[in-house]
Parts: sequence; structure tokens; C-alpha cells
Amino acid sequence: MPSPARPRPVAAANLPRPQRTAREPTRPPFKIGGVSIASGTRATVDLPISVLFDHTPMKLSVRVVHGRRHGPTLLVCAAVHGDEINGVEIIRRVLRLASLARMSGTLVAVPVVNTFGFINQSRYLPDRRDLNRSFPGSAKGSLTSQLAHLFIEEVVSKCTHGIDLHTGAIHRANFPQIRAELADNAVRDMAHAFGVPLLLNAKVRPGSLREAGTRHGIPMLVYEAGEALRYDSESIRAGFRGVVNVMRFLGMLAPPRAQRVRSVPAESQVIAQSSMWVRAPAGGLLRNPVQLGTRVDRGDSLGVIADPMGSDEVRVISGVDGIIICRTNLPVVNQGDGLFNIAHVTDPAVAQEAVDIFRDDRESEAR
Repeated sequence: MPSPARPRPVAAANLPRPQRTAREPTRPPFKIGGVSIASGTRATVDLPISVLFDHTPMKLSVRVVHGRRHGPTLLVCAAVHGDEINGVEIIRRVLRLASLARMSGTLVAVPVVNTFGFINQSRYLPDRRDLNRSFPGSAKGSLTSQLAHLFIEEVVSKCTHGIDLHTGAIHRANFPQIRAELADNAVRDMAHAFGVPLLLNAKVRPGSLREAGTRHGIPMLVYEAGEALRYDSESIRAGFRGVVNVMRFLGMLAPPRAQRVRSVPAESQVIAQSSMWVRAPAGGLLRNPVQLGTRVDRGDSLGVIADPMGSDEVRVISGVDGIIICRTNLPVVNQGDGLFNIAHVTDPAVAQEAVDIFRDDRESEAR
């Protein structure tokens, strides 16, 4: 019986060649403060500011996460006012995200911009100047001006987008809100992506970080929530979700797998064109103040200022229809003190719905 024919060898040229996947081009390193950070890595860079009287060095610490894939360079910073600490915790949570390992673009995180104020639990620097009214600063100016100059030249100028995290002043609490120049389409899209119920169309203030960013062509948001020197869990959760939402919107992070995203959808958000302060008509003790996020109408009572002797009481009255976005937490007030800040909205009922969506998300997350 003849042996079976052996298979004839196939010429190598006739074999199907394996498909080669195109390799993504390697991103150039991110350079800051003389340090070069390779793509796919992260590093902390300390930029020298000054030296204290006892030779203790003061520095501006910047955490850079430089993704392997091309994308935007997002600045997220906090504590420009040194006593506004909620943003520090927001940035800490963002930096712990496992998804940053697969991030596109670059995250530039500065948890504490005003190191001096942060250490001293103060809004200001030792020269008593407000850093957020001192940008872009000067290399030969005051200490505050020099810090402003360093931050703009070494950090802000290297970014394409920005989020500046703030709180209310000491003894004042802010309802979570975005303040931005909403006439700019890029800024407005970022503001809607952040996902809080209220957007305040606010012109840039001279000397502010937002103004300096605008001059560099950087779309920049200001997130306001909570109170100085206090951690506020609602404000921190909303801020953390907001930063992540913006990173997803910019294509830096992949969309969430879950269908439900804990944020107020853009169509439910309300834009306020202005806000006004309601000031104390008399000195005394403020009783029963309305809560943050409350809808009020013109003529509504916002609280009662009582004489400690029990002889007189004066009601604090709203002058507009809107939403309470800031209130004092001190019961002892002087005549003329700012007690409540009301965002003026054309339809308070719609604004209340947006606040309710936000609070429903907060309560379901807490459960």
C-alpha cells in the first residue's frame, strides 16, 4: 500500500503575514520647574517660593500625572485662599483614582497654592495681600506678587484648561455652584459638564486667577462650595464628581460604565446672571436663618434678628426671587453685615427642581 503523500511545504511568501498594530506615538515629556516627566509616569515637583526666618524652605508643590496618550492638560488647584481647604481633599481623592493610569492628556494638580496661608489658617499671605487679586504678579514685587508670578509662569501657562476650587469665607458657607464667564462656549460646556445645579454667570475680576487664565486662552471654572477651615462632605463629594465629570467631558477619562451618573444634567441646571447680598438691618442675634439652596421669593422672611434683652425683633427680608447660595453661620451680627447671598433666577421653581435633583443624588449616595 503506498504511503500517504506528505504535505508539500508552503513558501514563506505565501503565508498570511500577521497584522501589525500601529503603535501610538510616544508623547514628549512634560517639563515643569526644570523636571522632565515621561509619559505614563507621575511625579511631584517642588517649586521654591521663599525661606522663612529660621531657614525653613517654603515651596509650591505640584503633582503631575502625564498620560501615555495625547489629550488636554488640565490644571486643578485649591487653597489660593489659604483657609479654603475643601478643595485640598477634592484633589486628594482625584489623585487616588485608579483610572488615572489609563488617562489621556496630563493632570496638573496643586492642592495648596497659598502655602503660607494654609499653614497659618489664613486667607492671606504674610504681607496681608489677597493672592486672588494679585495675578499675574511680578518676579520683583511683594511676596504675594512673586508667588502669583511663579504660579502663572511655571504652572498655569503650561495648561489648556483649569478648575480653581474655592469655599466661602470664614463663618460663611456656599452652596455648591460654578462661577464662570458663560459667554465663552468652551467655558460654558465645561461648566455644564461639572454637573452642579447652579451656574453663576460671573465676570472675571481684575487680578484673579480666572482672569489670568483667560488671558492665556485657558477656559477656567471656579467651583465654590462649603466654608473656610471646615470640611463639608456634600461640597467635597460634589466637587470630586465635578472634576471627574469635566475630565470625562474633555476625553481624559473613559465614560462611566454605569448608566447613572451622579450629577445634575445640563438641561436641568439653572444659570443665574447676578446675585445680591441681603445685609443685616440691625445688630443683634440672628435666629432661624433659611438654609443653603432654599428657594425664596421677594418679600420672604430669611430670619429674625433679636435684641438679647428681648425687647426688639427685626425680620430680614429677601429683595429678589432666587436661591440662597451663601449664608452666614454666625448668630451674632452687626448692622450692615452680609447675611445671605441670593442668586437671582428668572424661574425659582425650575431652580428648586435642580437643587432637589442634586440633593436626591446626595441622599441616595449616602445610603
